[in-house]
Amino acid sequence: MSTTLHALSLDAKDPANMARFWAGLLGWEQADGNELLPDAKTPFRLRFLPSDVAMDRPNHLHLHLTSQTPEEQQETVARALELGGRHKDIGQKPEEGHIVLADPEDNDFCVIEAGNNFLADTAFLGEVATDGTRDVGVFWSKALDWPLVWDENEETAIQSPQGGPKVAWGGPPVSPKPPKNRFHIDVVADGDPEAEAARLIALGATRLDSGQERDAIPMADVDGNEFCILTNIRA
Repeated sequence: MSTTLHALSLDAKDPANMARFWAGLLGWEQADGNELLPDAKTPFRLRFLPSDVAMDRPNHLHLHLTSQTPEEQQETVARALELGGRHKDIGQKPEEGHIVLADPEDNDFCVIEAGNNFLADTAFLGEVATDGTRDVGVFWSKALDWPLVWDENEETAIQSPQGGPKVAWGGPPVSPKPPKNRFHIDVVADGDPEAEAARLIALGATRLDSGQERDAIPMADVDGNEFCILTNIRA
């Protein structure tokens, strides 16, 4: 048994507007249901789900976009601003090469400078960075069968064997988790979803009482972050 990463799903007050913003920024195709179909280098989708939960709760997710040249970095920033993004100050220093922005619903993301070695072998969407312990990085490495490509000082990162974006966890101290994260991972079982749920529980996951959506098995990883095994989609 194994699990395929199907989508990174984000809560949104206006899912259609968020999908338009990120489709325009990433150059991905927008499908029905405010879902973005990835480019050839990215093995998962982006989905924007309607939510009535207050958006002032912390968002531990940060997307990192790569640049091949300084001019490309500035072009990406300009495109983001034209689409409705804005510059954001989170305490970054002037000498740091990345540029911090926020999307229309104040989710932080960074446009990384050209020549960044850590993201050299990724994609335009180079990294999904979030809070998490080393244990959660190891969990997702085993869950998805993606190798650990970084494992130092309790910071971890995994990447599909086919390449593409890295998924990284920053290690302790981990910020307190809100009652419900603003994002969650959706996975698809390569076989029976219930059997896959049992395998993930053996790896340290827990099954939750209520789901993020219908047609899904709601679960939490070893750090307590919500994720879903989708039962109406085949891997």
